[in-house]
Amino acid sequence: MPLTEIDRRLIARCLDREPGSWNDFVDRFMGLFIHVINHTLHAHGIRSSQDEFDELCSEIFVSILADEMKVLRNFRGKSSLASYLLVIARRIVLRSIATRRRTEVPSRPLPSMHAGSLEDEPAEIRRIEDAEELDYLMRNLPQGDAAIVRMFHLDGLSYREIESRTKIPSQTIGSILSRAREQMRKDNLQV
Repeated sequence: MPLTEIDRRLIARCLDREPGSWNDFVDRFMGLFIHVINHTLHAHGIRSSQDEFDELCSEIFVSILADEMKVLRNFRGKSSLASYLLVIARRIVLRSIATRRRTEVPSRPLPSMHAGSLEDEPAEIRRIEDAEELDYLMRNLPQGDAAIVRMFHLDGLSYREIESRTKIPSQTIGSILSRAREQMRKDNLQV
């Protein structure tokens, strides 16, 4: 979905620091951020207190405001503003999960973010750095392939987790991801 005129104006108003624009921004996207936090924590088997939840929500808004609203200034408009902000919010929550897992002393095995070790988690976060472009390029993939790409790159699931959800063998998932990456690479060269 492309950038709407309403969101284009909202970005301009926020960057111009128009009175009331930040309140409008918060009202428009608070529900999205709440959903992202809930979904991401649930997907990784993490329960949080209300204070931890509020802290994550605050961290998302602080990140958007940081460096003179750099997040909004860097938005290229290749997707909807909601898609772009979803990726940013998810990245913040994933970083929080990675930090939490590195600092916790587990009394039981922690649910895995992916098949790798805890030291690999920053790579997990890097996988979604270009999610706005990924979302744009996935539009040309067959629906099933796009779903696998979304689960791996955007939802952060491991091959094992994708296999469990889709009943597609891990080897086939690897082939689908390779084929999809090649198709997206070709599409990206044509854009």
